[in-house]
Amino acid sequence: MDKFLGIDYGRKKIGLAMGDSDSKLAEPYIVIRFENIYEVLKKVAQVVQVEHVNKIVLGISEGKMANEQKGFGKRLHDKLGIEVIYQDETLTTKEAQRLSIEAGINRKKRKGLEDAYSAALILQSYLDNL
Repeated sequence: MDKFLGIDYGRKKIGLAMGDSDSKLAEPYIVIRFENIYEVLKKVAQVVQVEHVNKIVLGISEGKMANEQKGFGKRLHDKLGIEVIYQDETLTTKEAQRLSIEAGINRKKRKGLEDAYSAALILQSYLDNL
Protein backbone atom coordinates (compact mmCIF):
# COMPACT_ATOMS: atom_id res chain seq x y z
CA MET A 1 0.00 0.00 0.00
CA ASP A 2 1.25 3.46 -0.91
CA LYS A 3 0.65 6.31 1.54
CA PHE A 4 0.34 9.72 -0.10
CA LEU A 5 0.79 13.27 1.12
CA GLY A 6 -1.09 15.80 -1.00
CA ILE A 7 0.29 19.35 -1.00
CA ASP A 8 -1.32 22.64 -2.00
CA TYR A 9 1.72 24.96 -2.11
CA GLY A 10 1.27 28.67 -1.55
CA ARG A 11 3.53 31.56 -0.58
CA LYS A 12 1.76 32.16 2.74
CA LYS A 13 0.26 28.78 3.60
CA ILE A 14 0.74 25.18 2.54
CA GLY A 15 -2.16 22.75 2.80
CA LEU A 16 -1.53 19.07 3.46
CA ALA A 17 -3.82 16.10 2.92
CA MET A 18 -3.41 12.35 3.46
CA GLY A 19 -4.56 9.39 1.41
CA ASP A 20 -3.57 5.86 0.46
CA SER A 21 -3.77 3.51 -2.49
CA ASP A 22 -6.11 1.09 -0.68
CA SER A 23 -8.97 3.39 0.34
CA LYS A 24 -8.32 5.87 -2.50
CA LEU A 25 -9.76 8.55 -0.23
CA ALA A 26 -8.00 11.88 0.41
CA GLU A 27 -8.62 13.76 3.68
CA PRO A 28 -7.52 17.25 4.75
CA TYR A 29 -4.67 17.05 7.27
CA ILE A 30 -3.18 20.39 8.35
CA VAL A 31 -2.17 23.83 7.13
CA ILE A 32 1.42 25.02 7.60
CA ARG A 33 2.11 28.75 7.77
CA PHE A 34 4.98 29.69 5.46
CA GLU A 35 7.72 31.20 7.63
CA ASN A 36 10.72 30.24 5.52
CA ILE A 37 11.49 27.38 3.18
CA TYR A 38 13.69 25.55 5.71
CA GLU A 39 10.95 25.51 8.35
CA VAL A 40 8.39 24.31 5.81
CA LEU A 41 10.68 21.50 4.59
CA LYS A 42 11.33 20.48 8.20
CA LYS A 43 7.62 20.38 9.04
CA VAL A 44 6.75 18.42 5.90
CA ALA A 45 9.59 15.98 6.68
CA GLN A 46 8.14 15.45 10.18
CA VAL A 47 4.69 14.68 8.71
CA VAL A 48 6.23 12.28 6.17
CA GLN A 49 8.08 10.45 8.95
CA VAL A 50 5.20 10.32 11.48
CA GLU A 51 2.60 9.27 8.87
CA HIS A 52 4.93 6.87 6.97
CA VAL A 53 4.33 8.65 3.65
CA ASN A 54 6.12 7.16 0.66
CA LYS A 55 4.81 9.41 -2.16
CA ILE A 56 3.99 13.11 -2.43
CA VAL A 57 1.40 14.57 -4.80
CA LEU A 58 2.13 18.26 -5.30
CA GLY A 59 -0.38 20.58 -6.96
CA ILE A 60 0.96 22.58 -9.90
CA SER A 61 -0.74 25.68 -11.30
CA GLU A 62 0.31 27.75 -14.32
CA GLY A 63 2.94 30.35 -15.18
CA LYS A 64 5.60 31.60 -12.78
CA MET A 65 3.93 29.94 -9.79
CA ALA A 66 4.31 26.55 -11.51
CA ASN A 67 8.09 27.05 -11.64
CA GLU A 68 8.15 27.92 -7.93
CA GLN A 69 6.02 24.86 -7.13
CA LYS A 70 8.28 22.57 -9.16
CA GLY A 71 11.31 24.03 -7.36
CA PHE A 72 9.62 23.22 -4.05
CA GLY A 73 8.94 19.69 -5.32
CA LYS A 74 12.61 19.23 -6.23
CA ARG A 75 13.67 20.41 -2.76
CA LEU A 76 11.22 17.97 -1.16
CA HIS A 77 12.56 15.11 -3.29
CA ASP A 78 16.18 16.03 -2.49
CA LYS A 79 15.50 16.29 1.26
CA LEU A 80 13.19 13.28 1.67
CA GLY A 81 14.33 10.96 -1.11
CA ILE A 82 10.75 10.00 -2.02
CA GLU A 83 8.84 10.35 -5.27
CA VAL A 84 7.12 13.69 -5.92
CA ILE A 85 4.25 13.49 -8.42
CA TYR A 86 2.95 16.70 -10.02
CA GLN A 87 -0.82 17.09 -10.33
CA ASP A 88 -2.72 19.91 -12.05
CA GLU A 89 -4.37 22.08 -9.40
CA THR A 90 -6.29 24.48 -11.60
CA LEU A 91 -9.37 25.78 -9.74
CA THR A 92 -8.95 23.54 -6.66
CA THR A 93 -9.13 26.49 -4.23
CA LYS A 94 -12.43 27.68 -5.74
CA GLU A 95 -13.78 24.12 -5.65
CA ALA A 96 -12.67 23.71 -2.01
CA GLN A 97 -14.46 26.96 -1.10
CA ARG A 98 -17.64 25.85 -2.86
CA LEU A 99 -17.68 22.40 -1.24
CA SER A 100 -17.03 23.75 2.26
CA ILE A 101 -19.82 26.32 1.88
CA GLU A 102 -22.17 23.55 0.71
CA ALA A 103 -21.13 21.47 3.73
CA GLY A 104 -22.17 24.34 6.02
CA ILE A 105 -18.69 24.95 7.46
CA ASN A 106 -18.52 28.39 9.06
CA ARG A 107 -16.39 31.10 7.49
CA LYS A 108 -13.68 31.17 10.19
CA LYS A 109 -13.09 27.41 10.12
CA ARG A 110 -13.29 27.44 6.32
CA LYS A 111 -10.54 30.07 6.07
CA GLY A 112 -8.32 28.10 8.46
CA LEU A 113 -8.56 24.81 6.58
CA GLU A 114 -9.09 25.99 3.00
CA ASP A 115 -5.58 25.03 1.89
CA ALA A 116 -5.88 21.55 3.44
CA TYR A 117 -9.18 21.06 1.57
CA SER A 118 -7.45 22.17 -1.64
CA ALA A 119 -4.66 19.66 -0.96
CA ALA A 120 -7.30 16.96 -0.46
CA LEU A 121 -8.89 17.82 -3.84
CA ILE A 122 -5.47 17.69 -5.55
CA LEU A 123 -4.72 14.33 -3.96
CA GLN A 124 -8.23 12.96 -4.62
CA SER A 125 -7.91 13.89 -8.29
CA TYR A 126 -4.68 11.87 -8.44
CA LEU A 127 -6.12 8.90 -6.51
CA ASP A 128 -9.19 8.81 -8.77
CA ASN A 129 -6.87 8.26 -11.75
CA LEU A 130 -4.81 5.44 -10.19
